[in-house]
Amino acid sequence: MNTILRHTFLSWVLLGAALGAHAQEFRVGYVNTDRIFREANTAKAAQSKLEQEFSKREKDLVEMGNNLKTASEKLDRDAPTLPESQRLARQKVVIEQDRDFQRKRREFQEDLNTRKNEEFQQVLEKANRVVRQVAEGEKYDLVLQEAVYISPKHDITDKVIKAINANAGNQSPAFGNTNGSGLSPAPGPGPSNK
Repeated sequence: MNTILRHTFLSWVLLGAALGAHAQEFRVGYVNTDRIFREANTAKAAQSKLEQEFSKREKDLVEMGNNLKTASEKLDRDAPTLPESQRLARQKVVIEQDRDFQRKRREFQEDLNTRKNEEFQQVLEKANRVVRQVAEGEKYDLVLQEAVYISPKHDITDKVIKAINANAGNQSPAFGNTNGSGLSPAPGPGPSNK
C-alpha cells in the first residue's frame, strides 16, 4: 500500500514539475458530471421517461404500504380485546403482508436502479464524446471530471451542457435526475413483530 502511495505521490510531483515548466502551454478543464445529469435536456427527458415507466409500480407500492400501515395500526388497537387465536391469526396476516411489501419494494428499487444505470451509461458516453469534442476544439490538454477543488475559470461544464442540448433533438434521452427528486422507493411502514 505504501508503495502505491509513494508512486502516486511521485507521479503528482512529476506532473506538478512538468506543469510548472510548461504552465503557459498546458490547458486544464473541469466538467461537473452531476450538473450534466441535472441540467442537460437529454437527462431531463430520461428522468421523465423513467418516471413514466415506473410511476404505476411506485403508486401501487405506496398504496400497498399505506394499506399495511392501516392494518398494522388496526391490529395494535384491537389486539388487547381480541381472543388469542384471532390476534395471532391477524398478526400472521400482517406479517405476510409486510414480507410481500418488502419484497416488492426491494424488486422495485433493483429494477429502478438497473434502468437508471443503463440510462446513466448512455448519457455518460454522450457526455464524454462532447467533452472530447470541446477539449479538442479548444485545445485542452487535460479535462477532469472529479476534483477536490477547481477554480471556476477551468470549469467547462456550461459549454458541454450547451453542446449536449444542441444535439439533444436528434438523440435518444439518457439518464435523469440525481438530485433526489423524482422516483424513490415507497417508505416502508412495516409492522412491529409482536
